Amino acid sequence: MSKSFGKVVAVDDVSIKVEDKEFVALLGPSGCGKTTTLRLIAGLEVHTGGDIYIGERLVNDLSPRDRNIAMVFQSYALYPHMSVFDNMAFPLKVHKVPKDETKKRVMDVASLLEVQNLLDRKPKELSGGQRQRVALGRAIVRNPEVFLLDEPLSNLDAKLRVYMRAELKRLQRNLGVTTIYVTHDQVEALTMSDRIAVMNEAKLQQVDGPDELYSKPANTWVGGFIGSPPMNFFDCTITLEGQRALLDASEFKLEIDPELAEAIRNRSSSNEFILGARPEDLTVLKASLGKNEISAEIYVVEPVGESTIVDLKIGKYLAKARAPAGFKAEIGEKVKIKIDKEKMHIFDKATEELVL
Repeated sequence: MSKSFGKVVAVDDVSIKVEDKEFVALLGPSGCGKTTTLRLIAGLEVHTGGDIYIGERLVNDLSPRDRNIAMVFQSYALYPHMSVFDNMAFPLKVHKVPKDETKKRVMDVASLLEVQNLLDRKPKELSGGQRQRVALGRAIVRNPEVFLLDEPLSNLDAKLRVYMRAELKRLQRNLGVTTIYVTHDQVEALTMSDRIAVMNEAKLQQVDGPDELYSKPANTWVGGFIGSPPMNFFDCTITLEGQRALLDASEFKLEIDPELAEAIRNRSSSNEFILGARPEDLTVLKASLGKNEISAEIYVVEPVGESTIVDLKIGKYLAKARAPAGFKAEIGEKVKIKIDKEKMHIFDKATEELVL
């Protein structure tokens, strides 16, 4: 599927297969094309190329109302002059569902979402979380084949957002409705989704489960986008010293297994690589414990409650490590770093694709 606005390519040859009852997040920074992708599925935008199927139906030429999808917007898009009941019942009235059935379906969904006591109120009398539930209720009441959710939690405060994440995930599992969820918040995507489609600059970068995305990013962009703080990157080459193989990052050298070095070289187009290491895979030592340690200097220490983020100066590089809560160090203090070699990532410098 592709979409251009004049000379601007908003969605560039994106192909995704979402399984029945699956929860898939479209994740990426602002302007990457994820909302346009969702609007193409909904029929709110006309695609430039490609095909869209819902089940076995080709829906390219179907209007949004004929695609049997329900969309929840970031702004909730509730009708301000209507009561909660009428807002939830509106899509059923449009489809001329009998009044008795409409009332029953609205009451059932209102009970499911625990908004049955709010049915006589107007949207302006509701909190953000209540409006979100009503917007979801209006989508659920239609019994659609697909839910399309466009950053539905972004207007909520942090505490309510965490609560609604769990509620949405539970609700989707109970209803068993195929769901595509747009977000720029990686925590939302990682905690709620069966799979995540990561997008950047109109292109699909990787589609995978949360654990696979984190442990095996397809390229440096995904590695740097997934995870907080992001992955550290060091330019390096592989050098041989006698029987020893070394990852040489100029500011430090790490000894690696010669067979591993050979495997990395065989999968790459050159001898220039990028070493990726997540902050939690860096251990900060106040005193040396042995070989394969990296000399560093404390740049700044950031306590974040359950752990401490330690910013380190390693020659020309600034890197981040995650230390235990209560870790103390002075700015400028000399320390040693160990990288967990079992969890490091090697990327081809030319292509920025994962090698190992």
